[in-house]
Amino acid sequence: MQIPWQDRPAGSKAPMWRYSENPIIPRDLLPDSNSIFNSAVVPFGDAFAGVFRCDDQNRRMTLHAGFSKDGIHWDINPETIKFDCDDAEIGEWVYGYDPRVTFIDGRYYVTWCNGYHGPTIGVAWTTDFKTFHQVENAFLPCNRNGVLFPKKINGRFAMLSRPSDNGHTAFGDIFYSESPELQFWGRHRHVMAPAPFELSAWQCLKIGAGPVPIETPEGWLLFYHGVLRSCNGYVYAFGSAILDLDEPWKVKYRSGRYLISPREIYECAGDVPNVCFPCAALHDETKGKVAVYYGCADTVTGLAFGYIDEIIQFTKETDIQNV
Repeated sequence: MQIPWQDRPAGSKAPMWRYSENPIIPRDLLPDSNSIFNSAVVPFGDAFAGVFRCDDQNRRMTLHAGFSKDGIHWDINPETIKFDCDDAEIGEWVYGYDPRVTFIDGRYYVTWCNGYHGPTIGVAWTTDFKTFHQVENAFLPCNRNGVLFPKKINGRFAMLSRPSDNGHTAFGDIFYSESPELQFWGRHRHVMAPAPFELSAWQCLKIGAGPVPIETPEGWLLFYHGVLRSCNGYVYAFGSAILDLDEPWKVKYRSGRYLISPREIYECAGDVPNVCFPCAALHDETKGKVAVYYGCADTVTGLAFGYIDEIIQFTKETDIQNV
């Protein structure tokens, strides 16, 4: 399968670069959408499928399924996902946002920030992106950025998350948890905290896991977002880390410099200015390419590209743990 791709611009030495036709998904693709951003895509058959955050014109946070032949042009269902759930208490919809999707053992698992007495991590699975089966919420409120690993660790499901509060959180560390059956979660481990301002200011306020980690010989490649509190509010950028393959709560390398930070008008102007928020990545193992989908200014969706080996090298060279 050919993932979306565009070669590095002439003269550029950046480890990641933006698609020249960004944004790939406009805010008004659906009849009543106010914005479409912070969404997740995966290979599906010989094409692509995904779950999309589509805030409507009532500013309600909703999730929609979508399909694409090339990963760039998307057909998103205007009807919201209706989750099948055996327990009416957790199945009652309040809100949902910032989904991730990963394929494990024949199922596509969706995690998202789910409204249940505050934000927590909702979990569901599908085989066709038409019928979605919701299971127990993973954690107590308040929590965000639930990201499943694409394979079991020590025979158990593994997830990254960021415990938070009920508001626009001004703090956040990344934690790791395991579950034997997606119902009871434990073995909680601290992964990493915001960086000291003097070492890496772009990630000094809070951090959170981004797309599903990518397995490489060097370890799990994790794209993650970091936040800086500036004189004009929060600024969201994203960088990279390498986690140990067998003990993913152990960070081997962590980039001190960002990969992508708000610069273009579609990243700097929108409902929430100055946001680059990664939620999905497609990679080509044979060619070593990666395409990262990211939300721009909480309004539209953009794409950025890079070579996995170069990003790993960048992560090592800028590692703040060895400063």
